[in-house]
Amino acid sequence: MIHKTVLLNEAVENLNIKKGSIYFDGTLGGAGHSLKVCSDLEGSVKIIATDRDMLSIRNAEKRFIDLGYKANLVLSDYRNIDTVLKNLGVENVNAILLDLGLSSDQLDASGRGFTFRNNEPLLMTFSEEQQKVDAQVILNNWSEETIADILYGYSDERYSRRIAKAIVQARLTKPIETTFQLVEIIRNAVPIGYQKGKTHFATKTFQALRIAVNDEITALKEGMSKGWKLLNKEGRMAVISFHSVEDREVKNYFRDLVKTGEGRLINKKPIIPTDEEIRENPRSRSAKLRVIEKI
Repeated sequence: MIHKTVLLNEAVENLNIKKGSIYFDGTLGGAGHSLKVCSDLEGSVKIIATDRDMLSIRNAEKRFIDLGYKANLVLSDYRNIDTVLKNLGVENVNAILLDLGLSSDQLDASGRGFTFRNNEPLLMTFSEEQQKVDAQVILNNWSEETIADILYGYSDERYSRRIAKAIVQARLTKPIETTFQLVEIIRNAVPIGYQKGKTHFATKTFQALRIAVNDEITALKEGMSKGWKLLNKEGRMAVISFHSVEDREVKNYFRDLVKTGEGRLINKKPIIPTDEEIRENPRSRSAKLRVIEKI
C-alpha cells in the first residue's frame, strides 16, 4: 500500500510557517508534510526531520533531491530534539510537527510484525538495530499482570485480562514468535461477537505492544516538553495522534500550557479528517490534530 499522509493540508496550514523559518518534523515517515512545506514555501524553509527508521530517511532523501532541496534528515527519536538541534548548530525553531501514526510502509513492508495481516516475526521495533525489548520479549517473559496492564493502559483493550491469561498459557507450550501465533491466541481468548466487530479483534493488542516496545508515550511526553522549550515565541507545535491514549497526553499537555499563560490553542477542538479523506484513506479515520502557539 502506498503511504498517504494524514491531515496533510490541515497540519501544514495550521503551523503557519513563513519563509525563512526553521521547521522541525519529528516523525518524518513518508515525508508528506515536510515535502509539502518545502514545495509550498519554494525551499525557503530550513527543514530538520528525524525518524527512527533508516528506510524512511533514505526514501525521503531521494524525494528531496528530486525537488532540488537539501533537508537535514537525522536518524534519531524526536525525543532527542535538543541533541539533534545542538548538533546542527540550531538554537530554536519556528514550527514543530509530530505525526504519531505509523506509515503504511512500516505497517505493510517492514517484516517486523507491526501488522497482523502478514505472518512475521513479532519484533515491532522501529529501528532495524536490535533493541533490548521487542514484542517477543514482552510476550514470552513479562508477567500476566504486566501484559494485561499494557493492553488496557495503552489501547483500552476491554478483554486485556483474558488475552494476557491466554498469552501466558500459550507460551508454556511453545514460545510466541510470530504475528499469526498471537492473532490465534487472541482469537481464542475473546468472545465471538468481538471477533466479528468493525475493528479487527487483534488491533488493540498489536497497538499496545508496539507502544510498549518503543516506549512511545514517554517519548511523546519528552518530545513535547523539550520541543516547547526550543520553540520560538509565536511558533506553533502540532501533534497528530491516532488513539485515545496519545490524544489524552497531547490534550492535557496543551491545556496546562494554556493555564500557565505560555500557550494559545489554535483549535479548541481537535481537527479531524474530512469524510472524503477517510474514504480515500480509511486508516486516517481515528486521526486528531491539535495545534498550540507559544505566547
